[in-house]
Amino acid sequence: MNFEYFIAKRLITGKEHKVSISAPIIKIAIAAIALGILMMLIAIATGQGLKEKIREKVSAFNGHVQIYNYDNNNSEVSVVPVSLEQDFYPEFKSVEGISHIQAVASKGGIIRTEETFEGIIAKGVGEDYNWDVFKEYLVDGQLPDYTGKLNDEVLLSRRMASRLRFKVGDSFFAFFLKDGDASKTPNQRRFKITGIYDSGFEEIDSKYIFVDIRHIQRMNKWTENQVGNFEIFLDSFDDIDAKASEIYGKTLSNLDTQTITSKYFKIFEWIGLFDFNIALIIGIMIIVGGINMITALLVLILERTQMIGILKALGSPNWSIRKVFLYNAAYLIAVGLFWGNAIGLILLWLQQKFMIFKFPNPEEYYIEYIPVSIDLPTILILNLGVLILCLLMLLLPSYAITRITPVKAIQFE
Repeated sequence: MNFEYFIAKRLITGKEHKVSISAPIIKIAIAAIALGILMMLIAIATGQGLKEKIREKVSAFNGHVQIYNYDNNNSEVSVVPVSLEQDFYPEFKSVEGISHIQAVASKGGIIRTEETFEGIIAKGVGEDYNWDVFKEYLVDGQLPDYTGKLNDEVLLSRRMASRLRFKVGDSFFAFFLKDGDASKTPNQRRFKITGIYDSGFEEIDSKYIFVDIRHIQRMNKWTENQVGNFEIFLDSFDDIDAKASEIYGKTLSNLDTQTITSKYFKIFEWIGLFDFNIALIIGIMIIVGGINMITALLVLILERTQMIGILKALGSPNWSIRKVFLYNAAYLIAVGLFWGNAIGLILLWLQQKFMIFKFPNPEEYYIEYIPVSIDLPTILILNLGVLILCLLMLLLPSYAITRITPVKAIQFE
């Protein structure tokens, strides 16, 4: 049997341990560890959840990578068409990790009512458009169906519908310039609202409506094989830069690629700060928990001075006695980790299931409720890291045992 572990176990399970002077300090140390791991779990789960949710929203409306003609000059509207007759369409077989590719086109216009008007960008989509990633943002009505003949169904944002006082089933007129020439009579289209969406992104909700791509093709005098650009969805967001470079190498020289991280670089720079904030919270919590454990360990050593003296008198080396107290400290840390994980995981599960907590200002975070992402491997690594770092922090204060002499320790009261 491990001698040090046996002594530590007797100290932990003994009745005198629960009524000793150090009992309140030990409870405080356990509470500090539990609170620390609880805060770390919340920080990691909410930070990662928010990052993933924002990524999902941006990619749902843009894809992960876009392919367009160089002559478009990064315009938000389609200027120079791209042919559908590409080797990579409708399936991008030459690059792995691509889940879907779709053709779209955009055109600027104005919605005019009797009372007001609103500038818009009509995003034309066709039968290849992936509505699955869009369904959760539909708040009223139904998604349009562009698989049959050309129709006037349109999807409008809730923000725009509120400003224009529209509802599902209403019709309106939209006007579009001909080839960017303001002197010509604009194209006029009558649309019927079949659904209303809410993405939470003001720059999307304030201007984008979804229409049949054939309207855009006809107004631009394009053929049915000409579109504005392609949107590509990847299996993993983490591969976006590598896949974008690979996609660029597999397309024609007159085509360029753009990732959503570069198109919306401000948003992704902002969510990139989450990692720093999470690391800062973890660092602070480990230091606070470690300091409390150091205090508890020193009190335990002080309380067991006579026992240390007896063990030294019997020939126990300093490192052996230090291991007794390190085993004791590891147990206290494990208790704190257990309660912190139990409470934290229950709270995170409740938030994930019932969305109890919401942002007071959802427009600043692009989402109404606080999202969470529970990753078990990350949680296991976090707990193991906290345990190891706290024990390493206790090595130095445990050195105080080497300064205790047997004669003075046995006489200590």
